[in-house]
Amino acid sequence: MFQCFRDYYVFNVIKFMQKLKFIIIFLAMVCLNLGLAPNHAVGAEEYEYIDISNPFLRKIPTAIPRFKNISGNMKGRDLSVDLANSVSKTLEFTGYFEMLDRGAFLADPHDPKIVATEINFRNWTVVGSELLVTGGVAAKEEYMELELRMFDTFQGKLIIGKRYKGRISNQRQMIHRFCGEVMYHLTGNRGVFNSQIAFISVSNGNKEIFISEFDGYKPHQFTNNNAITLFPAWSSDAQWMAYTSYVNGKPDLYIRNIKGKSGAVVSKKGIQITPAWVPGKFELAATLSFSGDQEIYLLTGQGKVIKRLTKSRGIDVEPTWSPDGKKMAFVSKRSGTPQIYIKDVASGRVRRLTYEGRYNTQPNWSPKGDKIAFSTMQIGRIDIFTIGVDGKDLRRLTEDQGDNEAPCWSPDGSLITFSSSREGISKIYVMTAFGTDQRRLISLPGPQTNPKWSPNITSN
Repeated sequence: MFQCFRDYYVFNVIKFMQKLKFIIIFLAMVCLNLGLAPNHAVGAEEYEYIDISNPFLRKIPTAIPRFKNISGNMKGRDLSVDLANSVSKTLEFTGYFEMLDRGAFLADPHDPKIVATEINFRNWTVVGSELLVTGGVAAKEEYMELELRMFDTFQGKLIIGKRYKGRISNQRQMIHRFCGEVMYHLTGNRGVFNSQIAFISVSNGNKEIFISEFDGYKPHQFTNNNAITLFPAWSSDAQWMAYTSYVNGKPDLYIRNIKGKSGAVVSKKGIQITPAWVPGKFELAATLSFSGDQEIYLLTGQGKVIKRLTKSRGIDVEPTWSPDGKKMAFVSKRSGTPQIYIKDVASGRVRRLTYEGRYNTQPNWSPKGDKIAFSTMQIGRIDIFTIGVDGKDLRRLTEDQGDNEAPCWSPDGSLITFSSSREGISKIYVMTAFGTDQRRLISLPGPQTNPKWSPNITSN
């Protein structure tokens, strides 16, 4: 009863806020028509388009018509549609935008306008568009020039405009750069468009590490061990991958450069599993058992033990670091069942984080530092939750859709990738940080598990 009342209250508050927004916009337009606008117009950087911390986030209705074929040739005609579709798909992936149907547009689709002086913004506000992306493309042989702009339709002004030149084969990179600029102007961060996802997939009957782009595009095999390979972990500069492999018959830890085969192997007595790189350092934590018990150790990037980080009678596994590298969350059975704990590295103080549920594992610390995502088993099912690092604000993100596990935050903290058996065998999925817009990410034969999102990769 209380839950129903609270949901009804929240729903009506949201409706009221939406109505209030449109009233304010209407009054502002009236003031403009009457010549009462203030001397200083509100700049795009001062207008809060997207509140990424709002769990009741309303997607922004956005129109992206076909782009203008500036070159006038057949190649430009095809690109004018393909590039518009690519921008639409890339922005929609974030979960922040609602793409409007082009069939409802009032503007002439065969003569798209790309600059503010040509655009009748009322044509776009009438169909519900709050943001408008226009583009023009000139293509010749293997090269093209692409001009992209985003407008606020209610204010009738430019938010961002960019021009790119390059090979037609590099169009995906151009689109990602523009979408990164859009996200920066609207949210203050660059989004996820320069990141990748590593995951475990079955290849030739063995578990191997694969890597895809942020949206599942172009998955390719990274390891070829012909043996069980587990627990991929990206370094904070995305140049190194640590993982566990049974290539020599037992679980050893491998540290490998992404672009080459250089690296190190940790092959002590017992197991070497669940690596996690220290943010900003060429160091990593991992679970080793050469002392008899499974404990977490700090290692150099060359695999040498620096010091022991945990010491308890129960096993300690699955470390994950706070963004500043000062705290480490991990899983321990010191209280009898697997629970998540947080250790302050400097003081050595350890506190228990999770108390609800008897089997809480696979913690992953958010890039913003305020939450930890984790998996929990309840009544035979595994689901994903988030919890504040202070132990408050426990939220369930998945429910009644198979087993959902191994959550991992995107580099900007807006999305979470995870594996799920909701379609039968385990596949890789993605959802927003609040559990909405859950959709499958990777389409490959066989099961895929244990996704790990890389930091954004800076091009040299």
